[in-house]
Formats: sequence, structure tokens, C-alpha cells
Amino acid sequence: MMDLKTLQKTARENGIVGAGGAGFPAYAKMTDKADTVILNCVECEPLLKLHRQLLASHAPEIVSMLDEVRQIFGAKEAVIGIKSEYVTTVKALEEVIKDYDHVRMEQVRPAYPMGDEVILIYEATGRVIHPGGLPADEHVVVYNVETMYNLYQAVHQSNPVTSKVVSIVGEIDNPATLRIPVGTTVKEAVAMAGSITTDEPAFLMGGPMMGRMGNENTLITKTTNAIIILDRSHPVIMKMEKNLNVERRKASSACCQCRTCTDLCSRHALGHPIEPHRIMRAVANQDVSDLSVFVNSAFCSGCGICEKYACPQGLSPKTIIQEFKAGLRSAGVIAGKPDPAPVKEDREYKKVPVHRLASKLGLTKYDVPAPFEDTVQKAGTVRILLSQHIGAPAKAIVNKGDRVSRGQMIAEPAEGLSVGIHASIDGTVSDLTDKYIEIRG
Repeated sequence: MMDLKTLQKTARENGIVGAGGAGFPAYAKMTDKADTVILNCVECEPLLKLHRQLLASHAPEIVSMLDEVRQIFGAKEAVIGIKSEYVTTVKALEEVIKDYDHVRMEQVRPAYPMGDEVILIYEATGRVIHPGGLPADEHVVVYNVETMYNLYQAVHQSNPVTSKVVSIVGEIDNPATLRIPVGTTVKEAVAMAGSITTDEPAFLMGGPMMGRMGNENTLITKTTNAIIILDRSHPVIMKMEKNLNVERRKASSACCQCRTCTDLCSRHALGHPIEPHRIMRAVANQDVSDLSVFVNSAFCSGCGICEKYACPQGLSPKTIIQEFKAGLRSAGVIAGKPDPAPVKEDREYKKVPVHRLASKLGLTKYDVPAPFEDTVQKAGTVRILLSQHIGAPAKAIVNKGDRVSRGQMIAEPAEGLSVGIHASIDGTVSDLTDKYIEIRG
């Protein structure tokens, strides 16, 4: 078994990053100070299916890598967080983990946002991460399923990250979960699954709660979980394309201070000092007498419950809070790590059921099977971004006209926080900029 430094080097060189979030380099989380390693298979956003499908298909490899990571870290236990309703995956895991003394499953309710690592850590261990803190502060490390699978591929098969598992759902005649070469356009990725069934499609990259808008030319990266195709008139799309100035005026005229946004806030229920209703009140009254209201916006997870589920007026607390968060970052304001208040006694009763959330968003009809095809799709041309992760962009080590093979490193990790980038197809480097490397197959 390799040691910690070798594991870190392997993860860095093979380009392994958080495959479902912001793309934090996996090697930077590796530590000998953790006593618990959590595998996150909660996948709480409506319509996303890839992690449960990948884990069901590759449970032996993923669980063995999880336990290996636990041993390398010197951690006491590994916990697999998974929704109880993922019956097929749970059964696959039960067959495997009986051979591992230090691996257990923690089945959680099908509620949103249970996949938030701060929430999952509390569910699995009973530990509360301080506001503004990191899992490492409580000696916990969290990886999602695909990240752990990529680590297995790098350690045991010498395969770097060249493809991404993506759920392609919504207005499409053949919903599917596919392995797509990194750098493929959304247009080509969608065509790999089937045909669009609406005349005015909009493309949502990721989940309907925390995803972002894309278009046909958006590129698949190491963090792309889903492409949700909806008609441009769908309420989810309309909500995402709103005008922020209008939303501020709505807050001033319509917010009735019912507190529902705060009462259903998942981080507030854990004792974090985030109170959306107070932020809305301050915006409505242009009240800056208590700056802590704005500073505490830094503790918002961005889950969107306040905006897309809780508010009876259809206002946009999350959008306004995110604006304040961005302002704090640009101004260099650090909110610190205050002690949390006690966990709310009624927290269990304020969890948002995913099926109810999907219904509220108008997405229930799209919650249909999306079979997992466990082979890498073929792409003609890819444009691979040099920055698909938190940290410094990778540095290109190829030139225009070079022939490259799939899996070959084409950009090496930069100094500081960075990972390698690899060719996702065989072909020729047809274009090269400081932003991307294009390969024509």
C-alpha cells in the first residue's frame, strides 16, 4: 500500500478533483489528521442519478479504494452516506462492505440538501462544522463517488481523468447517463444521448437548485454532473434568468418577514448565523446599522431552499445573499469562524423532501430512468480547459500540431494548488491558447 505523499502525488498528476462540486483538488484534502473518511452518495439535487448509478456498477472498486484511503490517512472509519431510497445501490453496497470491518453505511432521508458536506457530516457523525470552517477542522474528509472511482483508476489502473459521467435528462427522447470525454460541447454530448423534444431548449448545467445556465457551446469539464434540458419558458429557467435589480425592488415591496426562508434554511438549523429574512429586511429598508447581517451572508451554502422552495412570495433571497458574498470576497472581508448556536430541536421536521421539491419546481415528469452506459462515448473534437479546478490553471506542455493519445498529460500542474490535464481523445492539437487546448480526433 502506498504512503500519503505518494497518494497525493498520484492524485495531483492524474488530475483528480472534486467531481461534483467546485473542483477542489483531491490531493489537497489528503491528511493524516482525519479520523473519518466519508463517501458522499447522497446526490440530493432532483433528477441527478450518476453517483448512485456509478456506485451500484463499481461498488467493489470504490469501496476498496475508500478503505485504502482510510488506511493511508490512518482514519478509524469510513462512512458511506447514501439515501435510503437508492435501493439498488444499497443492496450492491451491502454485498461488498460485509468484507470491510471499518466501513459502514449511513442511510439518510431523501431530503434536500442532504448532499451538502456540512449537513452530511452531521448526519453521519453528529459533528457540527463551525460556520466558515472546513471538514478537516473536525478531522473529517469527504469525497464524492466519482472522485473516489477516479482515484481507484489512477492508483490501480494508471488511468488519469479523461471523461466525466453526466446525467442528460429533461426534454430529451432518450434520457441517459453517459461517460463523455472532457472538452466535449453540450451540443455534441446531448446528441450522444438522443434528440431534444422542445423547440426552444435551455441547458442547465448541474442541478436545478445550484446549477448554472449553459448553451450548446458550453464545454464538459471534470465537474459537470448533469445537463438538464428544459423549455426556455420553464419556471426554473425563468427564475435563473431574472434581473437582480428587479429582485431587489421586489424585496423592498413584497417581503412580509414571514421567516420561512430562515426557518427552512439547512445551515441555520445547524446553528450557523445565517438568517435570510434579516438580510431581506435590511435590503428592503436600506438598513446598514447592523453590519453583522451582511457579514453573516458568508455562511450561506447557496443551496437555494429559501429562494426556490420556501418563499411564499417567490422572492430571491439566495440571489441577493450571493451578491453580498461576492462583495465580501472582493472587499477582502473575512467572516471568521464563530461558534455555532445549538442545533435546532425541530431540525428533523424541517427537512425538504426531494419529491416535494421536484414537484414545486415542476420537474416531476422528468424524473424517469436514465440508464447508465458504462463506456466512453466518441467525440470528434474536444476543447479542454486548462482551469477546471480551484487553484492555478495547468500549464500546457504540448504545441499546436502535436499528435497526442488519450490519457497523455497535455498540461502539467502549475505551482501551488493545481492538477494535471490530460488528452480525452486521440488526435492532433489543432488550437492552443492560455485558456484551452483543442484536439481534433
